Amino acid sequence: MSVFDVHVNRSPLDGKVAHIAYIPGKFLNASLDKASEDNERLGLRLILDDGTEVGVVQIAGLVARRIKCFAKDGDTLKAGQRFGLIRFGSRVDIYLPESVVPLVTPGQRTIAGETVLADFTVGESPRLGEVR
Repeated sequence: MSVFDVHVNRSPLDGKVAHIAYIPGKFLNASLDKASEDNERLGLRLILDDGTEVGVVQIAGLVARRIKCFAKDGDTLKAGQRFGLIRFGSRVDIYLPESVVPLVTPGQRTIAGETVLADFTVGESPRLGEVR
C-alpha cells in the first residue's frame, strides 16, 4: 500500500482468531521482500469452520510506525470485517493453504472488501498476469 491508500485492514474470510503474535522489528520499505521477515509486524492465525488455517500479517513500512489490531484471540471475524489499521506505506500478507490457488496475480492492485483473492471451492489453475 502506498501512502495514498486507505490502511484499514479487513478479514479475508470468515474465521476464528486462533492466535495473534506481535513481532518487533525494523521499518524498511514494505515493498521489499525482506520486509516480511525484518519489519515490525503482527500476525493473525485464522481457523475456518472446516479447520483450514489462514495467516494474515500486518507489516509496518518505512514511514508507518504503528500497527493497530482490533481483534483479540478467540474473536470470530466475518469476511470483510475490519480487524486492524496500519498507517502509511505498509502492507498485509495473506498466507493460504497450498491447496488453494490464488485468483489474483503478483503485482495486481486489489481493493479491500471487494477483490476476491482466492476461492477455496474451485480447482482453477493459477492466473497469469503481468506486473506493470
